[in-house]
Amino acid sequence: MEIGVEQNQVITSSTKMVKKRAVRELISGLLFASPVLLGFLIFVIGPILYTVYLSFTKYNIVSAPKWVGFDNYMHLLSGKDAFYYPAVKATFYYVMVSVPAGIVFSFFIAILLNMKIRGRTIFRAIFYLPVIIPLAASSIIWLWLLQPNFGIVNYVLNTLHLPTSLWLSSDATVIPTLILVSLWTTGNMIVIFLAGLQNIPSHLYEALEVDGGNSIQKLFYITVPMSSSIIFFNTVIGFINAFQTFVQPYVMTQGGPNKASYLYVLYLFREGFQFSNFGTSSASAVLLFLIILLFTWIFFKFSKSLVYYEGQEDRK
Repeated sequence: MEIGVEQNQVITSSTKMVKKRAVRELISGLLFASPVLLGFLIFVIGPILYTVYLSFTKYNIVSAPKWVGFDNYMHLLSGKDAFYYPAVKATFYYVMVSVPAGIVFSFFIAILLNMKIRGRTIFRAIFYLPVIIPLAASSIIWLWLLQPNFGIVNYVLNTLHLPTSLWLSSDATVIPTLILVSLWTTGNMIVIFLAGLQNIPSHLYEALEVDGGNSIQKLFYITVPMSSSIIFFNTVIGFINAFQTFVQPYVMTQGGPNKASYLYVLYLFREGFQFSNFGTSSASAVLLFLIILLFTWIFFKFSKSLVYYEGQEDRK
């Protein structure tokens, strides 16, 4: 009996020591991580919560915020603001075209850069280089290139006896032009696709060659299915970034002509920092967050049957 009691005491004391050590390790870990955690709370969570609060107020910086409830949301959703729904429409047009175009373009370029060609390292650097250039600077360069009267692009097209375009100066072509310019900054997608392509086992292609498969069959039966997880990742990130597009329309078009390129974040920015309607601007920011959250949820909902992850069992 005494031996049993002593054993229980030893077990109890050792358990207490383990718990104390776990608590000390937790405290030490939190102390080491505290700069990051405090930064996240102060500069990310704090502004988000304050934005949600401001969305229920009338605030113009000069006076204190005045609680108005859901008035800002009703003002936006009811269509009383003549610029809100056109901004939503222009943004959806831009997003729904630019993201698929960027995925297809970057995936195709990644396949080319994955081939064994001379100087492919240089080509990889060339396609990634635009990512390093600040968006404001590259937007100004594109603005000069696409000038309808003296721009280099129209000059080259005219020299080749091809039809020219008004590019950013026409309601009909301004969004397609912004989409075309957005392909300039797909370097990150290309790099991610390239990393995924290099992880596809070569024996799969060899097996298909033995069965008489051609390049098209390799693409649709091996490359695309094995890259589905990378395609899914780039698609989600692409949609999130496209909904928040701001620099290009702000620098190149200022939302024109005739508000045809008045994208959502440009509307949000002007509503807050130009017209000092921070309540309405905050409400539109919250609605944008909900839109992005909805699209992300839809993507993850349907990804279960469309995305292949290596090492997992076949999904039903």
